[in-house]
Amino acid sequence: MTKLTHRLAGSLETLAQALRRYGRDDGKVLVLGGVRSGKSRHAERLVAHHPHLVYVAPGLPPSAEDPEWAARVEAHRARRPRHWTTVETTDLATVLRNATSPLLIDCLGTWLSRVLDEVGAWTGKPGWERRLDDRLEDFLAAWTQARVPVVAVSNEVGSGVVPATVSGRLFRDVLGALNNRVSADSDRVSLIVAGRVLDLP
Repeated sequence: MTKLTHRLAGSLETLAQALRRYGRDDGKVLVLGGVRSGKSRHAERLVAHHPHLVYVAPGLPPSAEDPEWAARVEAHRARRPRHWTTVETTDLATVLRNATSPLLIDCLGTWLSRVLDEVGAWTGKPGWERRLDDRLEDFLAAWTQARVPVVAVSNEVGSGVVPATVSGRLFRDVLGALNNRVSADSDRVSLIVAGRVLDLP
């Protein structure tokens, strides 16, 4: 074969791999984006064709003490089709391991915030680093082993200013590292910027 033929064959194989990867709906998809970027709406469109879906909401439940957060939660709830099942939990590893229907997890940022609270990171409770590592590794292992289609939404936090507080920097650094790990074991990763979708190779 000539060099040109080799290059052409290589290009066709690369294209075929891309088509196989982006045409799949049975794999793991990570959707990243900033605040109000449209990441949740995009993720919802990706799973809209499934007749049965479990929507996993790991964020704080709505509360009268925080009407702004309650309004955000209600807006998300209003968009969900009636045939979706909603599960509100921070135990993402168990949900992933026991899933028999496709999953939409929205989002890893709100989940991490709650996990940091649960392990005592915000108050510096002794041993919180080990407990956090255990929770993250348990989730990542379950993500790797997922047997159903799953889309996870997460915040892209690496493009803004350096947070002014220790807790803000901790959250940013841990979520950035978590996004890296999830991305490395995903079949597809998309970045949403101002409502536009960028598929990351």
